[in-house]
Amino acid sequence: MNAISRDTAIDWRHVGTIDDIPAQGARCVTNGAMTIAVFRTADDRVFALEDKCPHRNGPLSQGIVHDGCVTCPLHNWVISLETGAAQGADEGRTASFPIRLDGRDIYLNLTA
Repeated sequence: MNAISRDTAIDWRHVGTIDDIPAQGARCVTNGAMTIAVFRTADDRVFALEDKCPHRNGPLSQGIVHDGCVTCPLHNWVISLETGAAQGADEGRTASFPIRLDGRDIYLNLTA
């Protein structure tokens, strides 16, 4: 999963299949200068966040996926996969993007 290909729908872009992402892992796609991490949880839910921790821009795609969150590998900030918001006492948010699954195909909405 590297490039974003356009679906026939205006807002949704095919970015690969759920099988392209290891359970509790991530793969990155690019949209211009932005890198977006697409995450898969242990129970096959899929989420997309900008690949930058709100704390110090750490690569969230290299973090640990757990309990609907990802822990940044640089300073252990915990970020909600659903909202992009920092959890606990930490404050900040990274951009989140809507995901649509069609069978095993993953579609990303970049305009929402």
